[in-house]
This record gives sequence, structure tokens and C-alpha cells, in this order.
Amino acid sequence: MKKGSKTILMILIAISFVSTSAFAEPSIEISASSENIKSLDSVLITGKITGVTEYKPVKLIVTDPNGIIVYAPAITIGDNGEFRKLLQPTLPSFMAGTYTVTAGHEETNITAQTQFTVTTQDLPRNQITQPVQESVVEEEKQAIISGITMSADAIEGSDTIKIVGNTSFWGADITFVVNSPTGNIVTVAQVTPGLNGDFEVGIKIGGPMWKEDGMYTITANQGTTSEHKESIKVEIKEGLVIPEFGTIVSLVLVVSIFAIIMFSAKSKLGVFSRY
Repeated sequence: MKKGSKTILMILIAISFVSTSAFAEPSIEISASSENIKSLDSVLITGKITGVTEYKPVKLIVTDPNGIIVYAPAITIGDNGEFRKLLQPTLPSFMAGTYTVTAGHEETNITAQTQFTVTTQDLPRNQITQPVQESVVEEEKQAIISGITMSADAIEGSDTIKIVGNTSFWGADITFVVNSPTGNIVTVAQVTPGLNGDFEVGIKIGGPMWKEDGMYTITANQGTTSEHKESIKVEIKEGLVIPEFGTIVSLVLVVSIFAIIMFSAKSKLGVFSRY
């Protein structure tokens, strides 16, 4: 074979190898640290993904035994395409049955699934027999030492509530539960705090679950048994945010009322001065 032909052949082989490597079919693997856990246990989900852009996260969808989505976190891809996520119990605990975890990526239609089964777990006796008054006192103590501070940032008429805050316990995920004015659970969200404890999560509102008008309670829960928690309220009307009067609005209102009072008083003095 001539030298020129060999060179061309080597170039074609190199191009074929590069093309095969660059356009390899994506693949996803996922597994749970345990197939069977108790209702108050946590479970570690690990996996590996290849053939996708690594700076774009893996999306996990966790469904409970009834097929309802309870968690949907976005997971950062690490070295060699590996990713992991520690799933804390839902509130107040995982329900008995089989949970399904599905991993996917926006650049491929390929998904992978794993499952874990939850068995019931009896609560400690002191939690069952604790008197009501002691429970109230304990909740007040927990509110003081919860270590979580947060606020709701929403524009009037918006369909999204942005929750920002900080926690002293940055080593565990925070689960947000939104309750309607009548106490029904509307939605659940989850976020992983940063290294300094800061967190931010957006909660989309609207739809049939938000049809009630009134004050919705957003509760942040952190810890295996939700020992750290904090709550805030947001007013919703017709599926949109109705924020409370801000400081500037309140000052304007006070000044206006004061001006009206002064004007009325001055008018009365003017009337009396004529006589």
C-alpha cells in the first residue's frame, strides 16, 4: 500500500474514533443504598450518567406508593458523571409502600429507575404520650432554636413565591410544605442549603390546589424528625399573590391620615377665629 493511502486510512480511522466518542449514546445508572427502610430512615440515591453535558444537572423524580410526586430535585453531576442525593423522610414520615426514583436528563429521553420499600415504624413512647401543653411548649422552644430564618419575596399579582433564607444546619436538605387556609397540603418542595447555609427556592402557584383565598402557610422542615422548622404566611387571592402593606406604603398611609386630621383641625380653628 502506498504511503499516501496509509496516511488517508489513518486519518479516516482517527475521525471515526473521535466521532464515535463524541456522539456516544447517553447512558444512566441509578441505585438506592437500601431496598428496605423504616418510615423515619433516610435513603441515599447514587448513579452515573454519560454522554451528556456535565454542567447540566440530573433531574430526579420521586413518587410515593400512590404515584404522587413528593420530591423533584436537580442533582449536580460530579467527577466521572457520578451523582448522589440523600432523600430525607417526607412529612411526618415516609408512608408504607414502595417508592420509585426516576433519573433523567434534558439532553436525552433515556431514563433509569430504582425503588425502595418502606415499612412502618412505631414512634417513641414519649412522642405518643406527651401532654398537649408540653407539646406546645416544646414547639415554642424548637421555634427559638430552629436555626432557620426565611422570608417570602413575591410581587403583587405574581404566580411565583420565592423563598430565601438561611439555616445553621447546612448539612441537611430543607423540605417546604405549603398548607392552604383550611390546612390541606397544597405542594411540597425541597432544597439543599449552600455551604454558608443560604437557600432559595421558587414555589409556583395557581391551579386547582390553590383555589382557596386566604393565608397560605409555608413551613420549612429540616432534620430526620423535622426538629428544625420555621413558618411564614403568604396571602393568595384568585391564584395570585396579595402581599402585605410594605413599610413605604404604611408610611404614606400614616402621613395621609395625619394630614387629613391636621387639615380638619385647622379648618375648625379658622371657623372659630371668625367669631
